[in-house]
Amino acid sequence: MLDFAGKRWWYLGFSGVFFLAALAALAVWGLKPGIEFTSGSTFTIEFKERTVTQAELRQAMRDLGHPEARVQQSGTNTFIVRTNELENAPSLTGGAGPVPPGEIDDIERGLQERFGALERKDFATVSGSVSSEIARYATLAVIAAAVAILFYIWLAFRQLPKAWRYGACAVIALVHDAVIVMGLFAVLGEFRGVEVDTAFITAILTVIGFSVHDTIVVFDRVREMVTRDPYIPFEESVNASLTETLARSINTSLVVVLTIVAMLLIGGETIRNFLLVLLVGIVAGTYSSIGVASQILVAWENRDFAKLWRKMRGQQELAAEAA
Repeated sequence: MLDFAGKRWWYLGFSGVFFLAALAALAVWGLKPGIEFTSGSTFTIEFKERTVTQAELRQAMRDLGHPEARVQQSGTNTFIVRTNELENAPSLTGGAGPVPPGEIDDIERGLQERFGALERKDFATVSGSVSSEIARYATLAVIAAAVAILFYIWLAFRQLPKAWRYGACAVIALVHDAVIVMGLFAVLGEFRGVEVDTAFITAILTVIGFSVHDTIVVFDRVREMVTRDPYIPFEESVNASLTETLARSINTSLVVVLTIVAMLLIGGETIRNFLLVLLVGIVAGTYSSIGVASQILVAWENRDFAKLWRKMRGQQELAAEAA
């Protein structure tokens, strides 16, 4: 039996470094919102006749009266362009149909005159009211998922003393996973121009579900051992549960990770960010079920946090008396 609980501060310290780094990235750079969360227009174009660089396209957009345009390369000679809301542009929620003449047509003609033939692959625009509504509902969806998970685990483990701790530890682990993913995308947004969209929220919710699933498997084994023999030290119950479920968790995650890597290699640009969220989130979720949720539960049961607080208070009092 492996002694996971005995090394819990190593696991928590390792997670804490990445968690604090992700928080720092979010505080300094924040996430770069996509069109769904801020009003504006976006379109994808592919140049057919000559190779075009990001700098050239950015300068061309300035010359066409759009200095605010953000240009991101998404493939060979293919670019995603984001501008302020263009006039006479179909709404993202406006349905299908031909694009009416408007600013996008003027931009397309101007780019064709400068760079030759091109193909506009898609076009979408979102008004400010729609984007704020999407952002609000996305935030509420994540909060609702966390609260529902807390109450579900609380009810599922209600026969154990202080069952709410199991739910709280699972929520802490999923917050850990979500923050690490968001921290990574804050870095990618700053240095690679990667934006977050509604697919990002979908991926975050998927990661949350995967993380909680792994955590519940471990906690359910802990419940069985504690119920069967309540006199076994809690640390031993957690160690035995983690040892028994470790192979299952790693094998399950490995299969999913290999599938995602394959899709990253052969999939298109449109789903790449979604897959990247899943990849990082699933790896973090597998680790957090072992090194975060379970270890926080052990530390909580052993009153480690209360002991640490009392020790810190005692040192502060001694420092105050010496002063």
